[in-house]
Amino acid sequence: MCGIVGLVSTSPVNQQVYDALALLQHRGQDSCGIATIEGRHAHIRKAKGQVREAFRTRDMRSLPGNVGLGHVRYATRGEASNELEAQPFYVNAPYGIVLVHNGNLTNTRELAAQLETLDMRHVNTGSDTEMLVNVLGSELQQLVGGAGLDADQLFTAVRRVHERVEGSYAAIALIAGHGLLGFRDPFGIRPLILGRRPAGARMEWVLASESLVLEASGYEVVRDVAPGEAVFITLDGELVSQQCHPNPVLLPCSFEYVYLARPDSTMNGIGVYDARLRLGDRLATTIEQFTPKGDIDVVMPIPDSARPAAMQVARRLGIEYREGYYKNRYVGRTFIMPGQEQRKKSVRQKLNAMPSEFRGKNVLVVDDSIVRGTTSREIVEMTRQAGANKVTFTSAAPPVRYPHVYGINMPSRAELIAAGRSIPQINDTLGADYTVYQEVADMQSAILEGTDIGGLDMSCFTGEYVTGTVTDEYLSWVERTQLS
Repeated sequence: MCGIVGLVSTSPVNQQVYDALALLQHRGQDSCGIATIEGRHAHIRKAKGQVREAFRTRDMRSLPGNVGLGHVRYATRGEASNELEAQPFYVNAPYGIVLVHNGNLTNTRELAAQLETLDMRHVNTGSDTEMLVNVLGSELQQLVGGAGLDADQLFTAVRRVHERVEGSYAAIALIAGHGLLGFRDPFGIRPLILGRRPAGARMEWVLASESLVLEASGYEVVRDVAPGEAVFITLDGELVSQQCHPNPVLLPCSFEYVYLARPDSTMNGIGVYDARLRLGDRLATTIEQFTPKGDIDVVMPIPDSARPAAMQVARRLGIEYREGYYKNRYVGRTFIMPGQEQRKKSVRQKLNAMPSEFRGKNVLVVDDSIVRGTTSREIVEMTRQAGANKVTFTSAAPPVRYPHVYGINMPSRAELIAAGRSIPQINDTLGADYTVYQEVADMQSAILEGTDIGGLDMSCFTGEYVTGTVTDEYLSWVERTQLS
């Protein structure tokens, strides 16, 4: 999971990209980067840390141009601590291409061999994004000639990228002297949204991971980029698009709606906040089935992403809703922090339980999900220490039993508390009185209600990988080689 944005403007774009990345900071905190194009010159600045830490006035001055893109990184491949793997990535041929990518490629071993022996391109890091920009550059270089670049050549290159690349990818690329290219994998696993606003006789355009970027900056949401589609925006603000895959199907990542996206965003026509309310409705029904009646005094969310679900649980069960956990907003999201020890240490820094809300009560805790269980165990212990009589711990998502290989940092089954465990065994590990999970079918129906979308990527809950290319051998390799 990362956050990406690209803009074609009529004025200097550096501040707009910076502001957009600040809005997307929840999607990644390891590193960030901005690139702009001025004529045929690419200007790039990237650094470790969060947006407001990484860019100073001198950095912004070094990013001139009316076309730009940006990235906030949450490492899923390579090393979070390696600044070389921060995005964007640049290749000089053809023309000069700068690319950012949200997702995770699953055939990197094959691509590494192809790039070395067939494309004869050097990849300097372990980043799959660097591989992606080199594949795009190689395919485009075979198509262009002395007459220059046209949209058909770009779309053919993207079509060939789809043929070579497997996994999830929403990507935005600057092409020096020409414009901005955006494209999305054939399953639409990761989001990409197109917006516009008038600027005199021209249109200004934006591509971003979440709609909140568009709305906060005064852009009209035009639509989601379709699975397999590519859009190209010239330097003069002219847009053309084309479907570049013969069999696209929309299967967006369920975890976007459970946890990753901000509640004020809409992706694939689904409002995140509304989806989370519906998750709470379904969860309440399951709680009624698996917990003793009259054994809950109060419902409390783990802030912030579990609030909508918790409110609906309390409303449906007719139980008082209270806020008992205070969140320190200056500590990052523990799930997306690199390294298990860092996650564990940050839990008590991130949350504090207020004893006056817990003392002598039977508390039903609602969280958005339970992944490794580190945070959940700490919360159960913290709740008891605050004076709770009983603790029922509930998850608005089903048990996470399988690795997520499409852009979320869950590479190892050994790290997942639900892998190979029954719910009673999970409950014992957490130290709760009861543990209740959302049902898979209920999660899917809650997210997709009111849409014509046929399904979701729910691979970390079901073990069914929508691209059809993820094998047991690949999963074993990921577990051996990828750190979380």
